[in-house]
Amino acid sequence: MITMITDLPSGIVGFEATGTVQASDYREVLEPAIEAAVKEHGRVRLLYLLGEGFDGYTGAAMWEDALVGTRDWSRWERIAVVSDKDWVHATVGAFAWMVPSRIRTFPVSRKTDAIAWLEAE
Repeated sequence: MITMITDLPSGIVGFEATGTVQASDYREVLEPAIEAAVKEHGRVRLLYLLGEGFDGYTGAAMWEDALVGTRDWSRWERIAVVSDKDWVHATVGAFAWMVPSRIRTFPVSRKTDAIAWLEAE
């Protein structure tokens, strides 16, 4: 499941993934919020938290994740992925070169640092 994180500074859109993420989570939660952020701010600064309760993705959700990330490169300004799962850090590192925005990973204990990085000019 993906839920919005609502207590973030203006200009940052955030989500937390828990349990097993489904394709419908992207279509019903993540995509509409990103579209709204693009309309309001032009570009998106994204916080994506994959915390202790995150179990993984269904195959269809992985496909949706790829579609969201590659649909319109110009809308991404910064992406902070926050997780303690080694495979998340490795996956982001492996594919970061494909993303034309700034992307970084942070451990959960440094979530505040991730938000500060997203706010920085």
